[in-house]
This record gives sequence, structure tokens and C-alpha cells, in this order.
Amino acid sequence: MADPPEISFAGIFACSAFAACLAELCTIPLDTAKVRLQLQKRAPSGESKYRGLLGTVAMIAKEEGLCALWKGIIPGLHRQFLYGGLRIGLYEPVKAFFVGSSYVGDVSIFSKILAALVTGAIAISVANPTDLVKVRLQAEGKLPSGVPRRYTGALNAYYTIVKQEGVVSLWTGLGPNIARNAIINAAELASYDHVKETILNIPGFTDNVLTQVLAGLGAGFFAVCIGSPVDVVKSRMMGDSIYKGTLDCCFKMLKTEGLFAFYKGFFPNFGRLGSWNVLMFLTFEQVKKIFI
Repeated sequence: MADPPEISFAGIFACSAFAACLAELCTIPLDTAKVRLQLQKRAPSGESKYRGLLGTVAMIAKEEGLCALWKGIIPGLHRQFLYGGLRIGLYEPVKAFFVGSSYVGDVSIFSKILAALVTGAIAISVANPTDLVKVRLQAEGKLPSGVPRRYTGALNAYYTIVKQEGVVSLWTGLGPNIARNAIINAAELASYDHVKETILNIPGFTDNVLTQVLAGLGAGFFAVCIGSPVDVVKSRMMGDSIYKGTLDCCFKMLKTEGLFAFYKGFFPNFGRLGSWNVLMFLTFEQVKKIFI
């Protein structure tokens, strides 16, 4: 997904931020379902309230109303504007830094992965407060009926968290969040590059919508396979204050829920990331043409 040099950082940032926000707007109901499934703990009876992606979406809509599926959309858009814009906007400059500005030829998969790890870590370090507020608002819906909600909206959530927990608390879960987003960013960008390149080497394929859709699905699949455990830990730490840190969260989950708890919500996660990547990369590739 190398971009023509005449497209400025601001242009790439604008394209990727717009594409990421559009993908977020369309797929956040799946993300809400994914978060609920990840935050769901095993009941003493062995029965779970939420079952499967569509079942969770349907139950949330039935019990809380259709709008509840878009809970957290405002901080979600804040996040995607910052994170989506920075991770892709910085990708080519960082990749060029690693291989050298005078380098000519195909960039190795190692350099692509390294560049994506760095840009993912930088981007989420800036955007972590928006991620925290989004998860907190999405988790609000699981409170029992009659229990007062902590936040009335995104701006109120930012204010309340800073007032009650301090400014530093906006970066709660930063460790697992950096791990998750650096890893997922590497999986998404490197695999999108590689899958797309592989498809284009097949006779009859060109850089069109079908190629971009297939490459986007590949990026989503690899991202979920690699990043699911850290994604679950991140959701748990941001959605629940009982954990003292990343390792404490991992050990408690392993002890009380078993190894498969780290892959809770795997299929909803793929449904979310697969569709998100298709929409994001497809939109990005099309909007980018405006600047060429």
C-alpha cells in the first residue's frame, strides 16, 4: 500500500482518518457486542447471558434499544480520527526511515512489520483516552436495571474520569493497549500489503475493488488470530477496576476462566475486524485517489 510521494502526510492522515471513522460508524454495533462478550464472566450455573455475535446484538437491541449498539460512537470516532490517521499516516515515513530514503526495490516483510509496530504504538499512546471512554460507555449497558449510570455521554465521561480518578487514569490499560494495537496494526498493514501483492501476482487480477476487499479480509483475519488475547485483556482492564495490572488480569482470567477466555468473542471480533478492514482499506484506497 505504498503511497505516491506527492501525497503529503496531511493528505494521507485525512484519507485514513476519514476511512477509519466511516468504518467505525458502520461496524461499532459489532464492536459493542464483542466488548460485552469479552467482559462477560462465567456464571455459577454455567449459563451465559450473551451467546454469539448476532445473539448479543439482538439482545442488546431488545433490552436497551437500538441506539445502545452505537454507545461509545463519539469517543470511537475521536479514537479513529487520531489513531487511524496517525498509524497509516506515519507508516510510510517510518518504513522509509528503517530501510533508508535512498532504498530502491521491494521492502522486506520484516521492515513492514517493524514500521507498523512502531506506528501502532505511537498512535494508540496518543489515542488511549478515547479508547478508555469508548469501552467504559459500552460496558455501561451491562449494569443491572435501576443502577445509575456513571456517565451521561462522552464528554461527561472524560470529565468524570479526570475528576474522580485523575488525568493519568485516562491512560489506564495503556500497556495491553499498546501491545494489542501495535500487534494488530502490524498484522493489518503488513498482511494487507502482502495479501494484496500476492493477489496482484495472480494472472487476471488488478488493483480493483475485489482485490482490496480480499486483502482487507485477510488483514482482519490475521489481526484477530494474533491480537485476540491482548484485546480481551485490554477490554477487561478498561471495563473493570478489579485488576491491579496486566499480569494480574492475565493470571486471574487464566485461574478462574481458563485458557480459552483469552479468545472470548473470537468470531464477533473477526466479524468486526474483518468488515472494519474491508470498509477502511476500500474507502482509503478510493479517497486517496483524490490526492493523486
